[in-house]
Amino acid sequence: MLSPQDQLTELVRTLETQQHVFATDPLLITEKLQSEDGTPIQKLHRRASRIDSNGALAGVLGKIDGRIKGIMIVMSVVWCISGFLGLFTLLQTNVVNFFYVLVCLLGFHTVMLLGWLAMTLINQGKQSSNWFASFVSPSYLIRGKDDVTKAAIDLYERQLQHSGMRWYLGRFSHQLWLATLTGMLLAIVFLLIVRQYSFSWESTLLSDQALITLTQILGWLPSLVGFDVPDSTAIAQSRMVTEAMPLSAARQWAGLLVGSLLMYGIVPRAIAWAFCALMFRRKKMRLDIKQPYYQKILNFWQRHVVDADDFKEAPAPVAPKATVSTGKKLVALLEYPAKQDNWWLGGVDADINDNSEIEDFGIVDDRDDMERLTSYLDKHPVQVLLGVHSNALPDRGTLRKLDRIAEHAADGLIIQLLSDGTLAKGSVQTIANQDTRYQQWQTALAARNIGLVDS
Repeated sequence: MLSPQDQLTELVRTLETQQHVFATDPLLITEKLQSEDGTPIQKLHRRASRIDSNGALAGVLGKIDGRIKGIMIVMSVVWCISGFLGLFTLLQTNVVNFFYVLVCLLGFHTVMLLGWLAMTLINQGKQSSNWFASFVSPSYLIRGKDDVTKAAIDLYERQLQHSGMRWYLGRFSHQLWLATLTGMLLAIVFLLIVRQYSFSWESTLLSDQALITLTQILGWLPSLVGFDVPDSTAIAQSRMVTEAMPLSAARQWAGLLVGSLLMYGIVPRAIAWAFCALMFRRKKMRLDIKQPYYQKILNFWQRHVVDADDFKEAPAPVAPKATVSTGKKLVALLEYPAKQDNWWLGGVDADINDNSEIEDFGIVDDRDDMERLTSYLDKHPVQVLLGVHSNALPDRGTLRKLDRIAEHAADGLIIQLLSDGTLAKGSVQTIANQDTRYQQWQTALAARNIGLVDS
């Protein structure tokens, strides 16, 4: 998996290529970060966090990540309980066949562990089939048809297909086995505390000496860490036991059972878990900053003028001068109210004759306002004069509104930028450099051939 910061950065990249409208304009954030210090990765992380200023993107990613981890925790708890109940059911008799119980405890587990080890050695450098990607697909964990949710689901699915996920899945598999073995260990310790057991063994083919040798070999590793191991006498006396045996011998067999579960079950599985965790850390997915999207941003941040004498700056785009028609006009404010009545007279009064008819539409803000305005323009051929605060951002959402109004205005659309003192204090946030903002509007209006009123 990518780190949370890498995930947010990659999600911003995906959404920006899909023309998503963010809480904060990416262009402005990119420009401000040009003069800040930091490594490329740090600045990309910082950029993504500032673009997601309202935390919506991080919230969706956190929700998916939390539900995946929640599934893992629930499955681990279920496996632990199943191990506890399984062994609890197995040890309901007072006389226990030691080797039968040991095979039930560690037989299938050992076969699976050796199978995993063999497949790991065979599939070195290869990507194993990813069943986990379909089992815990993010599309099952979160519902939503919005662009952010769809992009986040796609991001997680791409991560689940990464080659390093084989170690992530291996770690999770070992985690489930450890949960099962832990449940068995808890059951054994609990039952040995509250019940008195006798241990026996039976065999048709093996002699006493063969079983003594087998038991001593089995008990070698547990004995190294202090667990009791039955001696030769206790082993020979335990054959075909049908009644209570001496307490000292029972404790030796119990110690060997617990020690075998720890040393041949839990410890090897914990080592395999740690190995997968280490390999996953080494093979973990990283943010690929060599992609054209990131390279474009990094090149912009590294851009400097090498020789000012040889540098010829391209002329900045200039919006065409507004031409006021002689017919009927409709004046409107974009999103914010004006303190001054008849605010449009400051820019076009010299071009409007006394016979011109002007209708004040009011404020165009939400979707209903846009629908009402376009419906009016479809029925009345007028020229639209739109008042926009000079510090307003020419972001995608604003420019889309302008494009739509211009499309429906039969006699065209012209823009008048209003000064700071014109709008109420609740207007959009201003920035320090007024010239930069004014030039951004010039560039945007020039690209759309929308006239700008001199005010």
